[in-house]
Amino acid sequence: MTTTNGSNEAIPTLQLLDPQGNRVTTRGSKGYRDRAAALTTEDLRGMYRDMVLTRRFDDEATSLQRQGELALFAPARGQEAAQVGSAYALRPQDYVFPSYREHGVLQVRGVDPVDRLRFFRGSDHGGWNPTEHNSAVYTIVIGAHALHATGYAMGVQRDGTPHDKHDGTAVITYFGDGATSQGDVNEAMVYAAVNDAPVVFFLQNNQWAISEPTTRQTKTPLYRRGEAFGLPSLRVDGNDVLAVYAATQEALERARAGEGPSFIEAFTYRMGAHTTSDDPTRYRTSDQEEQWQRRDPIDRLAALLRAEGALDEDFEAEIKATGDELGAKLRTGVRALDGGAPVSTFDHVYATPHGTVAAERAWYEAYDAGEPPAPQYAIADSAQGGAR
Repeated sequence: MTTTNGSNEAIPTLQLLDPQGNRVTTRGSKGYRDRAAALTTEDLRGMYRDMVLTRRFDDEATSLQRQGELALFAPARGQEAAQVGSAYALRPQDYVFPSYREHGVLQVRGVDPVDRLRFFRGSDHGGWNPTEHNSAVYTIVIGAHALHATGYAMGVQRDGTPHDKHDGTAVITYFGDGATSQGDVNEAMVYAAVNDAPVVFFLQNNQWAISEPTTRQTKTPLYRRGEAFGLPSLRVDGNDVLAVYAATQEALERARAGEGPSFIEAFTYRMGAHTTSDDPTRYRTSDQEEQWQRRDPIDRLAALLRAEGALDEDFEAEIKATGDELGAKLRTGVRALDGGAPVSTFDHVYATPHGTVAAERAWYEAYDAGEPPAPQYAIADSAQGGAR
C-alpha cells in the first residue's frame, strides 16, 4: 500500500487489512503478516471489543463534557486501531507514556475508566496510580513526555534489565503529528538514538494539529523524522489494527532485546474535534470526513471477523451490554468525583517539599481565610532566598 502527502508523493505504508476487511499482502510485509497471522480468533475478538468500548468511552465522555461535568475532553474517534493494536503488542512489564488522547491504550492496560476522566474533570493532577498499570498519567504539555519516556528507558537500561525480546522491558511513548514540531520530541530522539535506549516512538498522525494540517508542518513524510536521528522507522496504515500490532510488536521486541529505539508513524485520521473546545468545520471539509468515515477502523475489523465467522449477534450483544455498563459507570462515577478543598491543588506537585509551592500555598491559605496576604511574588522570592 502507498499513501500520499500534500505533494502527492507515494509513501510506502504497511497494510495487512484493507478498508473492506480483507487480509492483504504487500511488498516487504511477509514478516509482519506472519506476526498478524499468529493472532488467535480470541485475540481479534478482544481487539474488536476494546476498540468498540474505547469509542463508547469517547461518546460518553463527550456527552459529560457537554453537560458541564468535564472541563474539557480530547476525543480519539477514528484512532482506535492505532491505539488498541499497539497496546496489544505490549507486555505487562513495558511502560507507557501517553499524551492526553490515548484512551484506547489505557483501555487495554486496564486503567479504570472513571480514573481516566479525573484529569479532564480537574479532580486531581493525574487520575490513576502509574505503578499499578505501568502507565504514566496523561500529559497536556505537547511533547514533554517524549523526554520522560527516553529518560525512563535510559534508566531501565542502566538498571541492568536483561536483554530479551520477551522478558526484557521496553518503553513506548505516544504523540501526535503536531508534537513532531516540538523541540522536546526531537531532543528525545537524539538521546534515545545515541544511548540505544529501549523506547518506541509511536506517532499517531491524525493529519491535524488542532487546525493546522500536516502539510503545513513538514515537507517530508513524518516517519523520516525518525530516520534522520538514526532510528529504524516505518509508516503503517493506522486504521489497520493488524498492521499496527505487527509493527509495534517488532519494534518492542527490538527494544527489549537491547537493539535500540524505533519510530512508527501510524497514518490515521481524527474523525471528531481536537478537543471539545474545537470546531473542525472551520478548517476541514465534510467530503474529507466522509472519505475517512469509509475507512473506519472498527468497521474494517468487524468485516474481517464476519468473514471469518468470528462475529455473531450474541457477541455483539455482549459488547453492547458491556458498553451500556461502561456508560452508566462513567455517568455515576464522574459526577461523584470530588476535587477536595481548593488548597489540595498544592498537594503532590513534587515528590519532596518545594519552597515555591509552599509559599504559594501559604499565600492562598491567607487569601482564603480573608486575611490580607503579602504579594505573592514577595513570598515566592522569600522562599527561594531572594528579594525584589
